[in-house]
Amino acid sequence: MAFSLSRRSFTFTAIGALALGLTTMAQQPGELIVHIGTYTGPTSKGIYVSRLNTATGALAEPVLAAETPSPSFLALHPSRALLYAVNEIGEYEGKPAGSVSAFAIDRKTGLLTLINRQSSGGGGPAHISTDRKGAHVLVANYGGGSVAALPIAPDGSLQPISGFVQHTGSSVNPARQKSPHAHSIDLDPEGQHAYVADLGLDKVLIYRYDASKGTLTPGDPPFATVEPGSGPRHVAIHPSGRFAYVTNEIVLTVSAFARDAKSGALKTLQTLSTLPEGVKPQPTYSTAELTMHPSGRFLYGSNRGHDSITVYAVDQSSGRLTFVHNEPTGGSTPRSFGIDPSGRWLLAANQRSDSVVVFQIDQASGKLTPTATRISVGAPVCVTFLR
Repeated sequence: MAFSLSRRSFTFTAIGALALGLTTMAQQPGELIVHIGTYTGPTSKGIYVSRLNTATGALAEPVLAAETPSPSFLALHPSRALLYAVNEIGEYEGKPAGSVSAFAIDRKTGLLTLINRQSSGGGGPAHISTDRKGAHVLVANYGGGSVAALPIAPDGSLQPISGFVQHTGSSVNPARQKSPHAHSIDLDPEGQHAYVADLGLDKVLIYRYDASKGTLTPGDPPFATVEPGSGPRHVAIHPSGRFAYVTNEIVLTVSAFARDAKSGALKTLQTLSTLPEGVKPQPTYSTAELTMHPSGRFLYGSNRGHDSITVYAVDQSSGRLTFVHNEPTGGSTPRSFGIDPSGRWLLAANQRSDSVVVFQIDQASGKLTPTATRISVGAPVCVTFLR
C-alpha cells in the first residue's frame, strides 16, 4: 500500500490518557517487554512499551517509549539492547525518502533513547529486519519501490546505505500495480538470501546478501512469481529453511513454496484462500501480516476488513498447508500481530480500533482463544518482544 494517508486507511478515536509513571514500567520476573510501532497522529506519538505476563497473558498499560514519526515497523538487534524502526514518511531532509531510526533500549523499563536517524533511500519504508550477526538492517521502501541495507556501527548507530536496489516494472492491476512496491524484506535462516515481496510486480525477488559488505545482488534465479494481480506483501520462512510462505494482499491468498537452501530458489507448492470456506473476498478486504509459529508447526495470517486471523497447520515433510480455523481479532484492521518467543501468546494490533488484543495459542492445534486482555494504543501496527 502507498505511504499516503489513504494507505493508512485508519481513523483516530479518542483513547484514555496513558497515566502510568515511567518508574512503574520496570520489568519483573516472568515478563517480556513489548514494543509497539504505530502510525502517528492525534492518538499516537511514536513507539509504545508494555509488559507481557508470560504466565497469564496479561498486558500492562502502555506508555510512550520514544516520540518519532510513524514508526510502523520495528526490528530488534539479535544480541544487543537496540531497536530499529522505519519512519513511514514520504519525505526526509527535503528528499523523496523515508527514514530509519536507531534506539538504545533500557532493559529495565523498555524506554528508548534515540541514537540517530538515516535516510531509507526511498519513500514510505514499510518493513525492516536485521541480519543474524546484527551487522546491518534491511529496509523495504513501499512508496519508492526499492530496498536498502544500512550498516550498524559498534555504538548501535546506523550508517548511510551500503546496498541499494531500485525495482522497476508493473503488473496487471492498474489501481495498485502501476509501479513497484517493495513491501517486506526477510533473510533466510542461513543469512545468505533476502526475500522481498513486491506487491507492484507480483514477484518475490531473491537477493544474495553479503553480510560483510551489506550488499544485495540478484540471485539465480532472481525471483519467484505469484498469480498476476495477487499483490505479494509479506514472507514467512519455515525454521528449517525448507519452505517459504507469502501472503497475497489483493486477492487474499497465501502461497506455499519449497525452498532450495543453496540457490534460494522457490518452487510453488499450493495457494489457499486466507478466508474461511464460503466467505468471498470483498473490495474492502486485504491481507496483512504473515507469521510462523516458533515451532514451525503453524502459520498465521491476518485479514483486514474481515478482521480475523487464519491459522494453518504446516506439514513438516511437504510444507503444504491445511486450514485449521479462523478467529476474529476483536477489533478493526489487524495490520500486524506478534507471537511471543514461547509460542503461547499472540498479540493482534488492530490499527483502526486503536487496540492490541491478546490471544492464547493452543500448543497442540495452533488454535487461538481470546483472552480478557486488551490495551489501547493509537493506530498500532507492529509488535516485538525483547528477550
